[in-house]
Amino acid sequence: MSDKQLSRDPARADIVRLIPALRAFARTFCRNPTDADDLVQETLMKALANLDKFERGTKLKSWLFTIMRNTFYTRSKVLGREAPGLEECVSGDSPMEATQEVQTRAREVQRALAKLPPHYREVLTLVAILGESYESAAEICNVAVGTVKSRLNRARHQILLELGEDD
Repeated sequence: MSDKQLSRDPARADIVRLIPALRAFARTFCRNPTDADDLVQETLMKALANLDKFERGTKLKSWLFTIMRNTFYTRSKVLGREAPGLEECVSGDSPMEATQEVQTRAREVQRALAKLPPHYREVLTLVAILGESYESAAEICNVAVGTVKSRLNRARHQILLELGEDD
């Protein structure tokens, strides 16, 4: 879409500006970057097709995150019945471990995040990584604010336990 077209339609321009946040949120659902990009693309297609249903005055970011979340869970139900093989089995190559301490720690954190239940990982990503408010995260996840706080606390505790830093 050209800059001229975006300037005529501010809602579409706002959607374009939110793509990086959508990509970050998609990574909480999909470990594979390609799958995350596919989820973002599907979310954008649905959002643009239903832009007339967006209520002006509400948060566009929350609306998009809700579409993504629902799209992911709908897709998961379908894929759960298909049960594809693991990626690691395809190549036979095992990845080389990084020797740098920072990269090693980053991988440990990624593994710890991956071990979290999806509802904990989702709240942790929304609040701690993307900076959403408790209220906004509650709206996106369709739960009470207290539930968001509880899940966030439990997610942080589990991450610290997994990293061996729970003092």
